[in-house]
Amino acid sequence: MHQFGSWIFLCLLAVIFPLLNFSAVAEMATCSGIVPMRYRNDKISITDFGGVGDGWTLNTKAFRAAIYRIEHLKRRGGTLLYIPPGVFLTGSFNLTSRMTLYLAKGAVIKATQDTTFWPLVAALPSYGRGRERPGGRYMSFIHGDGLHDVIITGENGTIDGQGDVWWNMWRQRTLQFTRPNLVEFMNSRSIIISNVIFKNSPFWNIHPVYCSNVVIRYITILAPADSPNTDGIDPDSSSYVCIEDSYISTGDDLVAIKSGWDEYGIAYGRPSHDITIRRVTGSSPFAGIAVGSETSGGVENVLAEHISLFNMGVGIHLKTNIGRGGFIRNITVSNVYMENVRKGIKIAGDVGDHPDDKFNPNALPVVKDVTFKNVWGEMVQQPGLIRGLKNSPFTGICLWNIHLHGAMGPRSSPWKCSDVRGASVQVSPWPCSELTSTHQMRECSVPF
Repeated sequence: MHQFGSWIFLCLLAVIFPLLNFSAVAEMATCSGIVPMRYRNDKISITDFGGVGDGWTLNTKAFRAAIYRIEHLKRRGGTLLYIPPGVFLTGSFNLTSRMTLYLAKGAVIKATQDTTFWPLVAALPSYGRGRERPGGRYMSFIHGDGLHDVIITGENGTIDGQGDVWWNMWRQRTLQFTRPNLVEFMNSRSIIISNVIFKNSPFWNIHPVYCSNVVIRYITILAPADSPNTDGIDPDSSSYVCIEDSYISTGDDLVAIKSGWDEYGIAYGRPSHDITIRRVTGSSPFAGIAVGSETSGGVENVLAEHISLFNMGVGIHLKTNIGRGGFIRNITVSNVYMENVRKGIKIAGDVGDHPDDKFNPNALPVVKDVTFKNVWGEMVQQPGLIRGLKNSPFTGICLWNIHLHGAMGPRSSPWKCSDVRGASVQVSPWPCSELTSTHQMRECSVPF
Protein backbone atom coordinates (compact mmCIF):
# COMPACT_ATOMS: atom_id res chain seq x y z
CA MET A 1 0.00 0.00 0.00
CA HIS A 2 2.87 2.37 0.84
CA GLN A 3 4.48 1.71 -2.56
CA PHE A 4 1.16 2.30 -4.33
CA GLY A 5 0.71 5.58 -2.44
CA SER A 6 4.19 6.67 -3.44
CA TRP A 7 3.35 5.89 -7.04
CA ILE A 8 0.26 8.13 -6.93
CA PHE A 9 2.25 10.95 -5.30
CA LEU A 10 5.11 10.79 -7.79
CA CYS A 11 2.80 10.62 -10.78
CA LEU A 12 0.89 13.69 -9.57
CA LEU A 13 4.14 15.52 -8.89
CA ALA A 14 5.44 14.71 -12.34
CA VAL A 15 2.31 16.10 -13.96
CA ILE A 16 2.04 19.32 -11.99
CA PHE A 17 5.69 20.23 -11.56
CA PRO A 18 5.89 23.66 -13.22
CA LEU A 19 9.54 23.61 -14.16
CA LEU A 20 8.96 20.96 -16.79
CA ASN A 21 6.65 23.27 -18.73
CA PHE A 22 4.65 20.45 -20.28
CA SER A 23 2.55 21.96 -23.04
CA ALA A 24 -0.82 20.59 -24.07
CA VAL A 25 0.71 19.53 -27.37
CA ALA A 26 3.48 17.58 -25.60
CA GLU A 27 0.99 15.88 -23.32
CA MET A 28 -1.02 14.70 -26.31
CA ALA A 29 1.98 13.52 -28.34
CA THR A 30 2.04 9.75 -28.72
CA CYS A 31 3.81 7.11 -30.73
CA SER A 32 1.25 4.41 -29.90
CA GLY A 33 -0.31 4.55 -33.35
CA ILE A 34 2.42 2.29 -34.73
CA VAL A 35 0.36 -0.67 -33.48
CA PRO A 36 -3.44 -0.20 -33.52
CA MET A 37 -5.43 -1.73 -30.68
CA ARG A 38 -7.54 -4.66 -31.87
CA TYR A 39 -10.83 -5.82 -30.40
CA ARG A 40 -11.58 -9.53 -30.49
CA ASN A 41 -15.07 -10.86 -31.06
CA ASP A 42 -14.12 -14.36 -29.93
CA LYS A 43 -13.70 -14.52 -26.15
CA ILE A 44 -12.87 -17.36 -23.80
CA SER A 45 -12.14 -17.49 -20.07
CA ILE A 46 -9.39 -19.37 -18.29
CA THR A 47 -12.12 -20.91 -16.14
CA ASP A 48 -13.49 -22.63 -19.28
CA PHE A 49 -10.32 -24.73 -19.21
CA GLY A 50 -10.35 -25.60 -15.53
CA GLY A 51 -8.59 -22.50 -14.23
CA VAL A 52 -9.05 -21.92 -10.50
CA GLY A 53 -8.15 -18.57 -8.97
CA ASP A 54 -7.66 -19.66 -5.37
CA GLY A 55 -3.97 -18.80 -5.15
CA TRP A 56 -2.68 -22.33 -4.65
CA THR A 57 -4.11 -24.52 -7.45
CA LEU A 58 -1.54 -24.81 -10.24
CA ASN A 59 -3.10 -23.62 -13.51
CA THR A 60 -0.31 -24.33 -15.98
CA LYS A 61 -2.39 -26.93 -17.86
CA ALA A 62 -5.35 -24.55 -18.06
CA PHE A 63 -3.26 -21.74 -19.56
CA ARG A 64 -1.60 -24.05 -22.06
CA ALA A 65 -4.93 -25.63 -23.06
CA ALA A 66 -6.59 -22.25 -23.57
CA ILE A 67 -3.73 -20.96 -25.71
CA TYR A 68 -3.64 -24.23 -27.67
CA ARG A 69 -7.31 -23.65 -28.48
CA ILE A 70 -6.59 -20.11 -29.70
CA GLU A 71 -3.66 -21.25 -31.80
CA HIS A 72 -5.42 -24.12 -33.53
CA LEU A 73 -8.98 -22.84 -34.01
CA LYS A 74 -7.71 -19.58 -35.48
CA ARG A 75 -10.88 -17.56 -35.12
CA ARG A 76 -11.15 -14.65 -37.52
CA GLY A 77 -9.79 -11.54 -35.80
CA GLY A 78 -8.18 -13.62 -33.06
CA THR A 79 -9.33 -14.51 -29.56
CA LEU A 80 -9.36 -12.82 -26.16
CA LEU A 81 -8.39 -14.94 -23.15
CA TYR A 82 -10.14 -13.48 -20.11
CA ILE A 83 -8.61 -13.79 -16.65
CA PRO A 84 -11.32 -13.05 -14.04
CA PRO A 85 -10.70 -11.70 -10.53
CA GLY A 86 -8.71 -14.18 -8.47
CA VAL A 87 -5.14 -15.39 -8.03
CA PHE A 88 -4.14 -17.87 -10.73
CA LEU A 89 -0.91 -19.66 -9.84
CA THR A 90 0.90 -21.11 -12.85
CA GLY A 91 4.15 -22.19 -14.37
CA SER A 92 5.55 -20.41 -17.41
CA PHE A 93 3.60 -20.54 -20.66
CA ASN A 94 3.83 -19.47 -24.30
CA LEU A 95 1.46 -17.07 -26.00
CA THR A 96 0.37 -17.37 -29.63
CA SER A 97 -0.39 -14.96 -32.46
CA ARG A 98 -3.67 -13.07 -32.82
CA MET A 99 -4.56 -13.20 -29.15
CA THR A 100 -5.28 -10.84 -26.28
CA LEU A 101 -4.42 -11.79 -22.70
CA TYR A 102 -6.92 -9.72 -20.70
CA LEU A 103 -6.62 -9.34 -16.93
CA ALA A 104 -9.76 -8.11 -15.17
CA LYS A 105 -9.61 -5.82 -12.17
CA GLY A 106 -8.47 -7.98 -9.27
CA ALA A 107 -6.99 -10.67 -11.53
CA VAL A 108 -3.50 -11.90 -10.65
CA ILE A 109 -1.41 -14.29 -12.73
CA LYS A 110 1.18 -15.49 -10.23
CA ALA A 111 4.32 -17.44 -11.05
CA THR A 112 5.05 -20.64 -9.19
CA GLN A 113 8.19 -20.56 -7.07
CA ASP A 114 8.95 -24.20 -7.87
CA THR A 115 11.82 -23.73 -10.29
CA THR A 116 11.31 -27.21 -11.79
CA PHE A 117 8.29 -25.76 -13.63
CA TRP A 118 10.53 -23.35 -15.56
CA PRO A 119 11.92 -25.00 -18.72
CA LEU A 120 15.28 -24.08 -20.19
CA VAL A 121 15.61 -22.35 -23.56
CA ALA A 122 18.62 -21.62 -25.73
CA ALA A 123 20.83 -18.62 -25.16
CA LEU A 124 20.12 -15.62 -27.35
CA PRO A 125 22.46 -15.71 -30.38
CA SER A 126 23.39 -12.04 -29.87
CA TYR A 127 24.58 -12.88 -26.34
CA GLY A 128 26.27 -16.24 -26.99
CA ARG A 129 25.36 -17.55 -23.53
CA GLY A 130 23.04 -16.76 -20.66
CA ARG A 131 23.46 -13.21 -19.39
CA GLU A 132 24.36 -14.44 -15.89
CA ARG A 133 25.58 -18.00 -16.35
CA PRO A 134 27.11 -19.97 -19.25
CA GLY A 135 24.75 -22.14 -21.25
CA GLY A 136 21.01 -21.72 -21.68
CA ARG A 137 18.54 -19.73 -19.62
CA TYR A 138 15.21 -20.23 -17.96
CA MET A 139 12.24 -19.43 -20.18
CA SER A 140 10.42 -16.23 -19.28
CA PHE A 141 7.23 -16.52 -17.22
CA ILE A 142 5.10 -15.31 -20.15
CA HIS A 143 6.86 -16.01 -23.45
CA GLY A 144 6.34 -15.53 -27.16
CA ASP A 145 8.57 -16.40 -30.11
CA GLY A 146 7.83 -15.66 -33.77
CA LEU A 147 4.46 -14.07 -33.03
CA HIS A 148 2.41 -11.18 -34.39
CA ASP A 149 -0.67 -9.32 -33.23
CA VAL A 150 -0.43 -10.05 -29.50
CA ILE A 151 -1.92 -7.86 -26.76
CA ILE A 152 -1.47 -8.05 -22.99
CA THR A 153 -3.93 -5.66 -21.39
CA GLY A 154 -6.88 -5.36 -19.04
CA GLU A 155 -8.14 -3.39 -16.07
CA ASN A 156 -4.82 -3.07 -14.23
CA GLY A 157 -4.68 -6.68 -13.19
CA THR A 158 -1.33 -7.99 -11.97
CA ILE A 159 1.36 -10.31 -13.32
CA ASP A 160 3.44 -11.34 -10.29
CA GLY A 161 6.75 -13.14 -10.85
CA GLN A 162 7.28 -13.98 -7.15
CA GLY A 163 10.93 -13.33 -7.83
CA ASP A 164 12.35 -13.51 -4.31
CA VAL A 165 13.26 -17.20 -4.65
CA TRP A 166 15.33 -16.29 -7.72
CA TRP A 167 16.86 -13.20 -6.08
CA ASN A 168 17.98 -15.36 -3.17
CA MET A 169 19.60 -17.90 -5.49
CA TRP A 170 21.49 -15.03 -7.14
CA ARG A 171 22.60 -13.68 -3.75
CA GLN A 172 23.67 -17.13 -2.57
CA ARG A 173 25.39 -17.87 -5.91
CA THR A 174 23.43 -21.08 -6.39
CA LEU A 175 22.00 -20.25 -9.84
CA GLN A 176 22.69 -22.91 -12.45
CA PHE A 177 21.34 -20.90 -15.36
CA THR A 178 20.33 -17.31 -16.07
CA ARG A 179 17.15 -16.22 -14.30
CA PRO A 180 13.91 -15.88 -16.29
CA ASN A 181 12.43 -12.60 -17.44
CA LEU A 182 8.84 -11.85 -16.49
CA VAL A 183 7.67 -11.25 -20.09
CA GLU A 184 9.73 -11.83 -23.21
CA PHE A 185 8.84 -11.57 -26.88
CA MET A 186 11.36 -12.82 -29.45
CA ASN A 187 11.27 -12.40 -33.24
CA SER A 188 7.81 -10.87 -32.94
CA ARG A 189 5.95 -7.84 -34.27
CA SER A 190 2.81 -5.83 -33.59
CA ILE A 191 2.83 -6.23 -29.82
CA ILE A 192 0.85 -4.13 -27.32
CA ILE A 193 1.33 -4.24 -23.54
CA SER A 194 -0.91 -1.84 -21.61
CA ASN A 195 -2.94 -1.33 -18.43
CA VAL A 196 -1.29 -4.10 -16.43
CA ILE A 197 0.77 -4.10 -13.21
CA PHE A 198 3.99 -6.14 -13.31
CA LYS A 199 5.70 -6.96 -10.04
CA ASN A 200 8.53 -8.99 -8.54
CA SER A 201 10.16 -10.19 -11.74
CA PRO A 202 12.90 -12.82 -11.26
CA PHE A 203 15.14 -10.86 -13.67
CA TRP A 204 14.30 -8.25 -16.35
CA ASN A 205 10.60 -7.38 -16.44
CA ILE A 206 9.68 -6.80 -20.10
CA HIS A 207 12.16 -7.87 -22.75
CA PRO A 208 11.28 -7.46 -26.44
CA VAL A 209 14.22 -8.92 -28.35
CA TYR A 210 14.54 -9.11 -32.17
CA CYS A 211 11.12 -7.44 -32.32
CA SER A 212 9.52 -4.58 -34.24
CA ASN A 213 6.46 -2.43 -33.73
CA VAL A 214 6.03 -2.75 -29.99
CA VAL A 215 3.85 -0.44 -27.87
CA ILE A 216 4.15 -0.41 -24.05
CA ARG A 217 2.04 2.17 -22.24
CA TYR A 218 -0.10 2.77 -19.15
CA ILE A 219 1.73 0.11 -17.18
CA THR A 220 3.19 -0.08 -13.68
CA ILE A 221 6.32 -2.09 -12.88
CA LEU A 222 7.26 -2.70 -9.24
CA ALA A 223 10.10 -4.51 -7.51
CA PRO A 224 12.05 -3.84 -4.29
CA ALA A 225 14.97 -1.44 -4.63
CA ASP A 226 17.36 -4.23 -3.57
CA SER A 227 16.05 -6.81 -6.03
CA PRO A 228 18.95 -7.69 -8.36
CA ASN A 229 18.78 -6.90 -12.08
CA THR A 230 15.04 -6.24 -12.16
CA ASP A 231 15.22 -3.85 -15.14
CA GLY A 232 11.86 -2.40 -16.09
CA ILE A 233 11.73 -2.44 -19.91
CA ASP A 234 14.68 -3.59 -22.04
CA PRO A 235 14.20 -3.24 -25.82
CA ASP A 236 16.94 -5.41 -27.28
CA SER A 237 17.92 -5.49 -30.97
CA SER A 238 14.43 -4.18 -31.60
CA SER A 239 12.98 -1.36 -33.69
CA TYR A 240 9.98 0.94 -33.65
CA VAL A 241 9.32 0.64 -29.95
CA CYS A 242 7.00 3.05 -28.13
CA ILE A 243 7.14 3.32 -24.31
CA GLU A 244 4.78 5.86 -22.77
CA ASP A 245 2.80 6.94 -19.71
CA SER A 246 4.16 4.43 -17.22
CA TYR A 247 5.48 4.25 -13.66
CA ILE A 248 8.49 2.04 -12.89
CA SER A 249 10.13 1.42 -9.52
CA THR A 250 12.62 -1.43 -9.54
CA GLY A 251 16.07 -2.57 -8.43
CA ASP A 252 17.82 -1.72 -11.70
CA ASP A 253 17.49 0.51 -14.78
CA LEU A 254 13.94 1.66 -15.48
CA VAL A 255 14.42 1.47 -19.25
CA ALA A 256 17.60 0.08 -20.83
CA ILE A 257 18.08 -0.20 -24.60
CA LYS A 258 20.37 -3.04 -25.64
CA SER A 259 21.59 -4.79 -28.82
CA GLY A 260 23.84 -7.74 -28.05
CA TRP A 261 26.96 -8.60 -26.14
CA ASP A 262 30.50 -8.23 -27.49
CA GLU A 263 31.57 -10.57 -30.31
CA TYR A 264 28.18 -12.31 -30.36
CA GLY A 265 26.28 -9.06 -30.76
CA ILE A 266 28.72 -7.85 -33.40
CA ALA A 267 28.26 -11.08 -35.39
CA TYR A 268 24.46 -11.01 -35.04
CA GLY A 269 24.47 -7.39 -36.17
CA ARG A 270 20.92 -6.30 -35.34
CA PRO A 271 20.68 -2.77 -33.95
CA SER A 272 18.00 -1.23 -31.78
CA HIS A 273 16.59 1.83 -33.49
CA ASP A 274 13.66 4.23 -33.63
CA ILE A 275 12.69 3.99 -29.99
CA THR A 276 10.57 6.58 -28.18
CA ILE A 277 10.29 6.86 -24.39
CA ARG A 278 7.81 9.45 -23.20
CA ARG A 279 6.16 10.44 -19.90
CA VAL A 280 7.82 7.81 -17.74
CA THR A 281 8.12 8.36 -13.98
CA GLY A 282 10.06 6.23 -11.55
CA SER A 283 12.77 5.50 -9.02
CA SER A 284 15.69 3.09 -8.81
CA PRO A 285 19.16 2.80 -7.24
CA PHE A 286 20.47 2.52 -10.81
CA ALA A 287 19.55 4.48 -13.97
CA GLY A 288 16.34 6.09 -15.12
CA ILE A 289 16.89 5.98 -18.89
CA ALA A 290 19.84 3.87 -20.03
CA VAL A 291 21.47 2.72 -23.23
CA GLY A 292 23.64 -0.35 -22.79
CA SER A 293 25.87 -1.61 -21.73
CA GLU A 294 25.23 -4.41 -24.24
CA THR A 295 25.24 -2.33 -27.45
CA SER A 296 27.31 -4.41 -29.85
CA GLY A 297 24.65 -4.39 -32.57
CA GLY A 298 24.31 -0.63 -32.31
CA VAL A 299 21.69 1.75 -30.92
CA GLU A 300 20.40 4.77 -32.85
CA ASN A 301 17.48 7.15 -33.26
CA VAL A 302 16.26 7.26 -29.67
CA LEU A 303 14.03 9.97 -28.22
CA ALA A 304 13.35 10.15 -24.47
CA GLU A 305 11.26 13.08 -23.28
CA HIS A 306 9.13 14.24 -20.36
CA ILE A 307 10.81 11.95 -17.87
CA SER A 308 10.48 12.36 -14.07
CA LEU A 309 13.01 10.61 -11.84
CA PHE A 310 13.19 10.39 -8.04
CA ASN A 311 15.70 8.77 -5.68
CA MET A 312 17.96 7.54 -8.47
CA GLY A 313 21.50 6.32 -8.77
CA VAL A 314 21.99 7.90 -12.22
CA GLY A 315 19.43 9.97 -14.07
CA ILE A 316 20.47 9.26 -17.68
CA HIS A 317 23.19 6.68 -18.38
CA LEU A 318 24.74 5.78 -21.73
CA LYS A 319 27.17 2.93 -21.12
CA THR A 320 29.45 0.77 -23.22
CA ASN A 321 32.92 -0.78 -23.08
CA ILE A 322 35.92 -1.92 -25.07
CA GLY A 323 35.10 -5.15 -26.90
CA ARG A 324 31.51 -4.01 -27.47
CA GLY A 325 32.05 -2.44 -30.87
CA GLY A 326 28.79 -1.13 -32.28
CA PHE A 327 27.59 2.43 -31.95
CA ILE A 328 25.41 4.73 -29.89
CA ARG A 329 24.27 7.65 -32.02
CA ASN A 330 21.48 10.11 -32.64
CA ILE A 331 20.19 10.05 -29.07
CA THR A 332 18.00 12.90 -27.77
CA VAL A 333 16.94 13.25 -24.15
CA SER A 334 14.77 16.25 -23.27
CA ASN A 335 12.45 17.68 -20.62
CA VAL A 336 13.71 15.68 -17.68
CA TYR A 337 13.16 16.42 -14.00
CA MET A 338 15.24 14.53 -11.44
CA GLU A 339 15.39 14.75 -7.66
CA ASN A 340 17.70 13.15 -5.10
CA VAL A 341 20.11 11.62 -7.61
CA ARG A 342 23.74 10.59 -7.12
CA LYS A 343 24.77 11.44 -10.70
CA GLY A 344 22.64 13.39 -13.17
CA ILE A 345 24.10 12.47 -16.58
CA LYS A 346 26.67 9.78 -17.27
CA ILE A 347 28.20 8.61 -20.55
CA ALA A 348 30.95 6.06 -20.02
CA GLY A 349 33.08 3.71 -22.07
CA ASP A 350 34.20 1.45 -19.24
CA VAL A 351 30.97 -0.13 -18.01
CA GLY A 352 29.89 -3.76 -18.11
CA ASP A 353 31.40 -7.22 -18.13
CA HIS A 354 32.19 -9.61 -20.98
CA PRO A 355 30.66 -12.99 -21.89
CA ASP A 356 34.07 -14.67 -22.11
CA ASP A 357 37.71 -13.95 -22.89
CA LYS A 358 37.15 -14.12 -26.67
CA PHE A 359 36.08 -10.50 -27.06
CA ASN A 360 38.20 -8.28 -29.28
CA PRO A 361 39.75 -5.46 -27.22
CA ASN A 362 40.16 -3.50 -30.45
CA ALA A 363 36.42 -3.52 -31.08
CA LEU A 364 35.77 0.00 -29.84
CA PRO A 365 32.31 1.53 -29.68
CA VAL A 366 31.43 4.76 -31.47
CA VAL A 367 29.40 7.27 -29.44
CA LYS A 368 28.33 10.39 -31.31
CA ASP A 369 25.53 12.94 -31.75
CA VAL A 370 23.98 12.81 -28.29
CA THR A 371 21.83 15.73 -27.15
CA PHE A 372 20.55 16.53 -23.67
CA LYS A 373 18.21 19.51 -23.43
CA ASN A 374 15.90 21.03 -20.84
CA VAL A 375 17.04 18.96 -17.87
CA TRP A 376 16.40 20.17 -14.32
CA GLY A 377 17.58 18.49 -11.15
CA GLU A 378 17.43 19.08 -7.42
CA MET A 379 19.66 17.40 -4.83
CA VAL A 380 21.99 16.02 -7.49
CA GLN A 381 25.31 15.02 -5.91
CA GLN A 382 27.31 15.18 -9.16
CA PRO A 383 25.86 16.85 -12.26
CA GLY A 384 27.64 14.71 -14.80
CA LEU A 385 30.46 12.43 -15.88
CA ILE A 386 31.39 11.86 -19.52
CA ARG A 387 34.29 9.47 -19.95
CA GLY A 388 35.09 8.46 -23.52
CA LEU A 389 37.78 6.16 -24.82
CA LYS A 390 41.23 7.41 -25.73
CA ASN A 391 41.15 5.71 -29.13
CA SER A 392 37.46 6.36 -29.70
CA PRO A 393 36.48 9.72 -28.19
CA PHE A 394 32.80 10.52 -27.78
CA THR A 395 31.86 13.30 -30.23
CA GLY A 396 28.94 15.56 -30.97
CA ILE A 397 27.82 15.76 -27.34
CA CYS A 398 25.42 18.68 -26.79
CA LEU A 399 24.20 20.00 -23.44
CA TRP A 400 21.46 22.62 -23.78
CA ASN A 401 19.64 24.26 -20.88
CA ILE A 402 20.84 21.84 -18.20
CA HIS A 403 20.49 22.85 -14.54
CA LEU A 404 21.47 20.20 -12.01
CA HIS A 405 21.58 21.63 -8.50
CA GLY A 406 23.46 19.83 -5.77
CA ALA A 407 22.60 19.26 -2.17
CA MET A 408 24.09 21.73 0.25
CA GLY A 409 27.43 20.72 1.72
CA PRO A 410 30.71 19.09 0.69
CA ARG A 411 29.16 16.02 -0.97
CA SER A 412 28.47 17.88 -4.22
CA SER A 413 31.14 17.49 -6.92
CA PRO A 414 31.72 19.09 -10.35
CA TRP A 415 31.37 17.74 -13.87
CA LYS A 416 34.11 15.34 -14.93
CA CYS A 417 35.03 14.68 -18.55
CA SER A 418 37.71 12.98 -20.63
CA ASP A 419 38.08 11.99 -24.28
CA VAL A 420 34.95 13.85 -25.33
CA ARG A 421 34.14 16.64 -27.80
CA GLY A 422 31.01 18.72 -27.80
CA ALA A 423 29.44 21.94 -26.61
CA SER A 424 27.16 23.37 -23.98
CA VAL A 425 24.65 26.21 -23.79
CA GLN A 426 23.03 27.48 -20.59
CA VAL A 427 24.41 24.78 -18.31
CA SER A 428 24.80 25.05 -14.54
CA PRO A 429 26.91 24.20 -12.77
CA TRP A 430 29.41 25.08 -15.49
CA PRO A 431 30.46 21.89 -17.32
CA CYS A 432 33.95 20.66 -18.10
CA SER A 433 36.21 22.54 -20.51
CA GLU A 434 35.85 19.90 -23.24
CA LEU A 435 32.21 20.97 -23.63
CA THR A 436 32.61 24.75 -23.43
CA SER A 437 34.85 25.64 -26.38
CA THR A 438 33.18 28.22 -28.60
CA HIS A 439 34.49 26.70 -31.83
CA GLN A 440 32.52 23.55 -31.01
CA MET A 441 29.15 25.32 -30.74
CA ARG A 442 28.09 23.68 -34.03
CA GLU A 443 27.56 20.52 -31.96
CA CYS A 444 24.45 22.24 -30.54
CA SER A 445 23.34 23.91 -33.79
CA VAL A 446 20.27 21.74 -34.14
CA PRO A 447 16.65 22.98 -34.06
CA PHE A 448 14.87 22.69 -30.72
